[in-house]
Amino acid sequence: MRPNSTPDCHWDGSSRTAPARRPLRVAATSPSRLLRAGQSGRCRHCGNRIDLYPRADGRPIALHPAELATAHLPASCHWHLSSGIAHPHGDGSDWCRIPHAVLCPQRIPICQISPLLESARRQLAVRTRRLIDSGAFTSTVSPAGPALADTNCPDRPVVRMLLGHYLADGPLETTRCVAQTSHRRRCPRPVLAPDSPPGSWRLLSIGPQRGQLALPEQTAAVYDLSQLPHAEQRRWRIQRCSAHATTRGTADLALAGWQVFDPLLHAQHLRTGLPHPPAHGSGER
Repeated sequence: MRPNSTPDCHWDGSSRTAPARRPLRVAATSPSRLLRAGQSGRCRHCGNRIDLYPRADGRPIALHPAELATAHLPASCHWHLSSGIAHPHGDGSDWCRIPHAVLCPQRIPICQISPLLESARRQLAVRTRRLIDSGAFTSTVSPAGPALADTNCPDRPVVRMLLGHYLADGPLETTRCVAQTSHRRRCPRPVLAPDSPPGSWRLLSIGPQRGQLALPEQTAAVYDLSQLPHAEQRRWRIQRCSAHATTRGTADLALAGWQVFDPLLHAQHLRTGLPHPPAHGSGER
């Protein structure tokens, strides 16, 4: 008697070989390369959950995870999402997202507070207290130091690239690639690598940007990348290692940590002395 099932199938007709898994890739025309898995985080001030999204100009913004009714919110706090990009206005619906800075119990509200927002702020304040009491959260925001200081190890250096100044989120040696690997994890390689041309530390004059108040220019230590090719500066700006700089369709598991340098907000990070050149990092391939 011949069996009815084929050799490549189980007795119930299911295939013996599992289908190959297809990796997800971001379309080249997508305005955002950030995966949803990399959008959540914790506020450094209160420890509550936030969702990070890029704006149209590339700057990140922390939004409250839940949507709120637009009827109870001032128009200046309305945000909506489109193709992974956050836009500072409503989309015509009855619901919108709001910046976390409006609800953060450890910060001064940036817009008018309604009874609904005041109630939400109290709830987040209770969660913050519970996180602190349980030891699950400790504020990482330290008091601002002197405006200018001399040090050989700037914790957040100023970097010049693509005709602008940017503030790093940490030492250059620890600036890590944000791309997703084939194992669906964040790439461990650093942006500053031995196989890429390094920048140079220089004392440059940093003045106000376009649209800011007239301020006296200051001379500070800047890691200058402006002498490198445009492709290399763009690799730094999107915070990718040399291996993922030209990889098409590779998604990001985190937002790039650069902030557009503001001489008013970031004055405490300026350094008047040239630090030692950072050592090239190394990472696993």
